[in-house]
Amino acid sequence: MLSYIEFRKKYPVFTYQGFDIMQDECNIKLTYHFEIDGLSEFAPTWTFPVKDKKADFASDETFRNMAFSLGMVELISYWKIACPPVVRIKNASLSEDMITWWKSLYFNGLGEFYYTNGIVENEQDFMTIEPEYGINEPVLSLQCEADVQAAIAMRNSNIKTLKEGARCMVPVGGGKDSAVSLDVLKEYKNAVYAYIINPRGATIETVQRAGMDFDGSHVITAHRTLDKNMLELNKQGFLNGHTPFSAIVAFSATIAAYMNDITYIALSNESSANESTVPGSTVNHQYSKSFRFERDFHEYEAVYLKSNTYYFSLLRPLSEFQIAADFAECKEYHDIFKSCNVGSKQNIWCGHCPKCLFVWLILSPFLAQEELCDIFGTNMAQDESMQNDFDKLVGIASEKPFECVGSVDEINAAVTLTIRKMKASGEMLPYLFRYYCGTGLYEKNLPDCEKYFGYYDEYNMLPKDFEEALNLTLKEKLRERAPRQ
Repeated sequence: MLSYIEFRKKYPVFTYQGFDIMQDECNIKLTYHFEIDGLSEFAPTWTFPVKDKKADFASDETFRNMAFSLGMVELISYWKIACPPVVRIKNASLSEDMITWWKSLYFNGLGEFYYTNGIVENEQDFMTIEPEYGINEPVLSLQCEADVQAAIAMRNSNIKTLKEGARCMVPVGGGKDSAVSLDVLKEYKNAVYAYIINPRGATIETVQRAGMDFDGSHVITAHRTLDKNMLELNKQGFLNGHTPFSAIVAFSATIAAYMNDITYIALSNESSANESTVPGSTVNHQYSKSFRFERDFHEYEAVYLKSNTYYFSLLRPLSEFQIAADFAECKEYHDIFKSCNVGSKQNIWCGHCPKCLFVWLILSPFLAQEELCDIFGTNMAQDESMQNDFDKLVGIASEKPFECVGSVDEINAAVTLTIRKMKASGEMLPYLFRYYCGTGLYEKNLPDCEKYFGYYDEYNMLPKDFEEALNLTLKEKLRERAPRQ
């Protein structure tokens, strides 16, 4: 099969032809048109439910800007097939600021893709974006801090707080994090809406356990389709790999919020997502869950989209460790939550992948081993075949798994606390914990293993009433949950 360089020479141009909007009484459907010149055309779709039957979104300039931007992030899944050096955007003009913004998202969001495919590139040269109508001069500039702050201030002056009657949308993926967000916001239950892309077992059951009727007005479902030509080219050996899915969540959730007159979009991304997957590099599996992307998108929305929605992550001040501590008390979700990518289509925990092992380990200080076995259907800490993944999670190996997992330090804290707990109660340690003790890491981490109970990352964008709700539910209680020797 051709190499990256050969693909770029053979297929030098990717074209974003445009998009169609079709609206009926129930839904609005967006169909995007992409092409790798000389190779294939692609037509992925998005479908959103329509609440206001009288709204004409096809003629709404703000909606069209959001739809165009969703296409800009959607296109990267198709561009990566051959990585053409030129991306042409039909029927559009872009500012230099916007081009720089999109190239930054593409390059950093594809960090894992480049790394795992052995591709060496730089942000300046990997792609040239050519809008058909040329480069325009923006009224406001993302490169000017005064412009950004003015746009954010104008947006914020037009929105209410939750206490004043504003509404909030929580994207739900079926894992523990979005369940914790719903738990944090239970005081505002009537103002909270769930947003689900392509509903499946765990996402449906999560909103139901939160007391929402899946077919009711407080659950907004969007449907995304991938073009079959892309899937076929992947089978043929064209380039494939991880793309920044959470950026797709950000743009699509903004459309859904705008269509439903919802102000706040509360993600469930934690501070742990900021850690690079490959130490000493910017390669981060969770780039589009990082605070950097959150801040960048927040600014992009205020300057360019102007939808009067407020995008932020409710759990940003916290670590995965703290989220696990709270989730351990959310018993109503324990039998239905899922975040295993391997078993997602079957709505199961596979019990043999790095993601399953991470969730097992991060919950282990707060749940009994029997409870964990009930959740995962197996004793993962006793599974010797998981040692290589365990090494990656606790930092014995040089790289973390390319999964959405917590930081090395907090995983070590969780393992150390669990071992201490089991030793104190006279329980026999399972294989991975005995192995861990043999590495010397238990003694090394024991003195500081409780530090995450008091952790709080000040780099966040929580509005005041959300911060109050988070503190009430989590921050003040976490110290009380700290196990004592």
